[in-house]
Formats: sequence, structure tokens, C-alpha cells
Amino acid sequence: EFITKYRTCRQQARVCLGKVDHHEGMSSDDELPPTEMTEFQKSKDDILEDSRKIFEDVHEDFCDIRKILLKFQEWKEKFPDSYCDAYISLCLPKLLNPLIRVQLISWNPLEQNFTELEEMPWFRAIEEFSDAKNVSGSK
Repeated sequence: EFITKYRTCRQQARVCLGKVDHHEGMSSDDELPPTEMTEFQKSKDDILEDSRKIFEDVHEDFCDIRKILLKFQEWKEKFPDSYCDAYISLCLPKLLNPLIRVQLISWNPLEQNFTELEEMPWFRAIEEFSDAKNVSGSK
């Protein structure tokens, strides 16, 4: 019932403003008032700015996925028994999760010019690590 009243209210507002190009069932995001859009954009910009600061005090070796995976690859090659006993394959997703999430904060697959996941640097690093794991596993 609330949704029906809300839709009716918005429809009446469109009629009063003379907007006749609205099609029922289509998204009405463009109907947001400019103040709400400005607030949303400011909030989004603040979040993105804060996300850039998350790892600024972390040594580069520990906030770069490729470098982290390289350390694990070296461990696996030098001490395979220890690597296997530590269940690293189960730990890596939890370890890399925060790093990947920070990189995905600004990713929006609904935008026209978005980057495919497979093209992102973190994805390629994990893919290379997985391929290296399979190659060394087959030896």
C-alpha cells in the first residue's frame, strides 16, 4: 500500500512538472532531486577517498596481491611440506578478501565503461598463481 501511494505521488509530481516522457515500469532514478544526487555523489566520493587511505601505512609487500602471492609461491617451492601442512589454499581467500574488496569499491558493472573482472590486476595475479600452482603440482 505504501509503494502504491509513493508511486501515485511521484506520478502526480511528474504530471505537475509536465514530464510526459516517463514510461511505466522504467527506472525512475533520473527523477531524483538534484540535491539528493549531489549528496549521493559526495557520499560516494568520501567513501572512495577513505578507501584510498586504508593501506597507506602498510608496507608495499603486504598490500599488493601479486607480491603476497609471490611470497606464498616461494614458500611452496622451498618448503612444500610446511606449505601443505598450513592449508594455505584454504587461507588465501580469507587473506586476500580485504585487499580485493578495497579494489572493488569503485567497480560498477552497470556503468557503460566498466572493467571486466578478468581484466583487473588482482584477478590476473590470482590466475597466474593458480596456473603456477597447477604447473608445480603436475611436476
